[in-house]
Amino acid sequence: MSESAYRVETTSRLAQWRIENLTSCTYRKSDAFKIGKWNWHLSVEKNRTLYIKLYPEISNLTRENPPVASFIIRVVSSVGDRKCLVHPEVADKQIKSNEDFVWAIEVPLTGKFIIDVEFLDLKIASPDGTGCSIWDEQFTQRKSNETALSSLGRMLSESIHTDIKINASDGTITAHRAILASRSPVFHSMFSHDLKEKEMSAINISDMSIEACRAFLNYIYGNIGNQEFLSHRLALLRAADKYDISDLKEACHESLLEDIDAKNVLERLQNASLYQMPKLKSSCMRYLVKFGKIYDIRDDFNAFLLCADRELIGEIFNEVLAAWKGF
Repeated sequence: MSESAYRVETTSRLAQWRIENLTSCTYRKSDAFKIGKWNWHLSVEKNRTLYIKLYPEISNLTRENPPVASFIIRVVSSVGDRKCLVHPEVADKQIKSNEDFVWAIEVPLTGKFIIDVEFLDLKIASPDGTGCSIWDEQFTQRKSNETALSSLGRMLSESIHTDIKINASDGTITAHRAILASRSPVFHSMFSHDLKEKEMSAINISDMSIEACRAFLNYIYGNIGNQEFLSHRLALLRAADKYDISDLKEACHESLLEDIDAKNVLERLQNASLYQMPKLKSSCMRYLVKFGKIYDIRDDFNAFLLCADRELIGEIFNEVLAAWKGF
């Protein structure tokens, strides 16, 4: 049997194991694959019933900090009409061993099928039993030191010696020229030349709501919260591109990679193409084509084809053709 028979393909939160064939009585265990902080395995055992297990690899990390996982697991048969069996959503389940999650499937499966695991969240259990999402933790670690930046945050939130107005689509907020100019070459140019923004001491950002604009400024001042960032990622991405703030664009890019799903993949693919984000574009393509999710959102995809960029549509169909040839 080839090595590829044990390999699990992954994105940041999705894992797929393609099973070419199972005999009437057999056992198979996948190679290790990494999601979050842990290496994982899938296993299948078939007798009269098909048993599927998901569990972390035994290690010091697993013993000391076992994952608390929320996920959806599916089995998709690639024969005939693409039959899909879906296990009820698993929420906040601590998994230490290969006996902690077992799915028994009575429906007979023959030929090729795919085991698809979509991780919704991963936590490390805390003493009080609540746990903290590792993906929230990763964002927190990327933020600049909150203590050092707290004074800048107060300057913005309390309007301390502000000297520039920013007019959003539905409100106005005040800020500081020096800070804006130090973070954006576009703002720097506005205030360095005799442009209307310098003369009027105002900037019009009519394509952003006041809430999105406040999130934009909070990022610039190092004072943005995790939920605020997540809620306004696309608006922040547009602003980062418009005002040439490369670190904000990269932060949006990395964050948008982390939670691609069927509801947002087409919008993210369009934005990845528009704002030239190759990693996001590649991940969206893989999710749609290599992982077969294009079949699950046919109506949305057909609507997408009516308005998407022609060049992007061509790239998608080239990926689909390449996947068919390789299957």
